[in-house]
Amino acid sequence: MDIGTVAGLVFGFILIITAIFLGGSITAFIDVPSILIVIGGTVAATLIRFTLSDVINSISVAMKAFFAKTQPPEEIIQELVTLSNIARKEGLLKLEKQPVSDPFLKKAIMYCVDGHEAEFIEDVLNKEIDLTLERHGLGQNIFAAIGDAAPAFGMIGTLIGLVNMLGNMKDPASIGPSMAVALLTTLYGAIMANLIALPIGDKLKRRSQEEELNKKLVVEGVLGLQKGLNPRVLEELLKTFLPPKKRGSEEG
Repeated sequence: MDIGTVAGLVFGFILIITAIFLGGSITAFIDVPSILIVIGGTVAATLIRFTLSDVINSISVAMKAFFAKTQPPEEIIQELVTLSNIARKEGLLKLEKQPVSDPFLKKAIMYCVDGHEAEFIEDVLNKEIDLTLERHGLGQNIFAAIGDAAPAFGMIGTLIGLVNMLGNMKDPASIGPSMAVALLTTLYGAIMANLIALPIGDKLKRRSQEEELNKKLVVEGVLGLQKGLNPRVLEELLKTFLPPKKRGSEEG
């Protein structure tokens, strides 16, 4: 589980709820019409922009922001160097029985063992990377769309509340509920966009970048392994994917 995502959401809601309690009553900030306008309108707009299956799948994609744990690239480098040592001493066929945790790396190793050309392996693996990034991008776009729609429907709710208020100025009892709709929809839309949708979208983008880096490491490492590169040379080559600080610590 990603502690940062959970902690950020919980801490954000705690701050908001605490501020509400310190300033007044929590019930004053609960308004069903406002919730219907913001949540219902955001869901409707999202369904119009994307297919139903895409929206449903985005829920499972969102779970990556909470539960996915990307393998550190340093571990992948060390695993590739270990495999390179084995292949150099005992041959590529020996890699077939080696335990490999990452499915993408396992597939790449099997291509090498089966004797496929380097160009074929590179093309197939890069195509899989592109398709994976495309699927991830769709999930990110859905959460970005939610982040755009929620404040917009908050503003729509505000306009609805103002119209109701101005149309019933002779009835003082109706001014309060109308003002509540006018103000709370903006609040709900801002919270939904800036505390939930947009941060989760950004976290998914970060997860996608980490996964892309790891897969590119695998492609480069497997191609070097097939070419018979010296394990130390292969390690130095793969370290170029790391930031200078981590690269230096690995060398140390």
